[in-house]
Amino acid sequence: MILYPAIDLKDGQCVRLLRGEMDAATVFGDDPAAQAKSFVEAGCKWLHLVDLNGAFAGRPVNGAAVEAILAAVDVPVQLGGGIRDMATIEGWLDKGVSRVILGTVAVENPDLVREAAAAFPGKVAVGIDARNGRVATKGWAEETDVMVTDLAKQFEDAGVAAIIYTDIDRDGAMQGPNVAATAALGNAVRIPVIASGGVSSIDDLVALRDCGAPLDGAISGRALYDGAIDLSEALRVVSA
Repeated sequence: MILYPAIDLKDGQCVRLLRGEMDAATVFGDDPAAQAKSFVEAGCKWLHLVDLNGAFAGRPVNGAAVEAILAAVDVPVQLGGGIRDMATIEGWLDKGVSRVILGTVAVENPDLVREAAAAFPGKVAVGIDARNGRVATKGWAEETDVMVTDLAKQFEDAGVAAIIYTDIDRDGAMQGPNVAATAALGNAVRIPVIASGGVSSIDDLVALRDCGAPLDGAISGRALYDGAIDLSEALRVVSA
């Protein structure tokens, strides 16, 4: 598995939210590029970025911070938040983002996901964020009746690079990931699945690694900032 350190961007700062609530943000730093560099220097091979303001606004908002990160590191970066049209997809890929994450549009405009995945092979991921098995959109502010597995299966033949699955109720809560739901999704689709939400200990990473599904990786944010997960040990565990 790949460990993806999360850098969530709000108002140009590195933050973590609790269960997706923008007014429950904890600021961990005001220099996202320096934070990205420290993750890479510690041995991380990928970075996971989210433009939180963008997710709500429906367009990129923290572009300057993202570009600063891209200039500071030489590892691949995946980015989500406010990416809802082909021009924005092309723009970020042109600027050096390795993989864009499409969330809201995967529900509202699945044809765009298919078009983008065909145009940019290996560079488009689908972000599926859910509460109680149902997909939420627009920065998790709106819940739908769409079930996680049903949405994922829509893109089995589209050529998407990965599905990033987040259990919103676990996100930022330091209570462990939803291993069972993540494993079920990983076994239900052929698309690589990346686990997100609640990864707060080395034991959580071991549980995901050994869950019985071929997961591509796991995303962790708050636990890395708080020191609950030792990054060097985490990298060793996920590569075991």
